[in-house]
Amino acid sequence: MNSVAHSACTRDETLHILFVEDDTRLSDFLQRYFTEQGFVAQVAHDGAAMQHTMAKQRFDVVVLDLGLPGRDDGFSLARELKRGPDLGILFLSASQDALDRIVALEIGADDFVVKPFEPRELLARVRAVIRRLRQGIGDAASAASPSARHDTVGHRVTSQTSNSITFDDWQIDFDRQVLIRTDGNHVLLSSHEFNLLAALAKRPGRVLSRDQLLDLTVGRNWSPYDRSIDMMIAKIRRKIGDHGPHFRRIRTIRGTGYMFLPDP
Repeated sequence: MNSVAHSACTRDETLHILFVEDDTRLSDFLQRYFTEQGFVAQVAHDGAAMQHTMAKQRFDVVVLDLGLPGRDDGFSLARELKRGPDLGILFLSASQDALDRIVALEIGADDFVVKPFEPRELLARVRAVIRRLRQGIGDAASAASPSARHDTVGHRVTSQTSNSITFDDWQIDFDRQVLIRTDGNHVLLSSHEFNLLAALAKRPGRVLSRDQLLDLTVGRNWSPYDRSIDMMIAKIRRKIGDHGPHFRRIRTIRGTGYMFLPDP
């Protein structure tokens, strides 16, 4: 093992990962590979085995196959996991249907990897999810309250209801799909810009990658060089007065994506 691999192994040696995968050859390989990378890796072949294993052990990340035997598919298991303690959830599936990716991300999964895959890419994505979770814990805790909050000079900063979010001098109305200034004037946003702002605002304190934002907003295939998300973010920032270089509301997370902070 080279020095880089050894240092990565040292960093991840206490991390626990569970693969829920009915292909025994693949699950055995993943368990062996991630164990070599310093993880404590375990395998479950269906939903019942996942529940049994998780009742005995805490995990940092669960990697779910979409199609599983028994009554529970990957989507239903992910919904169940979201009701429990915070952990990373990734899908590993042969499905190339964009709708499956969108549903997975809407449920709350952190990433979606398509089979066949490069093991090193899956490892990198798992580590990226862990970094985002650790980075977002403090921010998410401060942004999670749905009640109105005030800053140190008494200005209302943010409030959230089932169909709108208010921050600074703005209200995002999800029912009418409009951005409204407190003086009653509407701000013109394209449908893609509104969907992008809504995707971020509905997930305060959570880092979303460009891939995730593309799935949530335009639902299409993309290339590694697609910069449409960055261009839309720049336009939204100008329209809500979120000026750089230190952006207050839509933070750039270098090398990862973007995060909305209603109360930075």
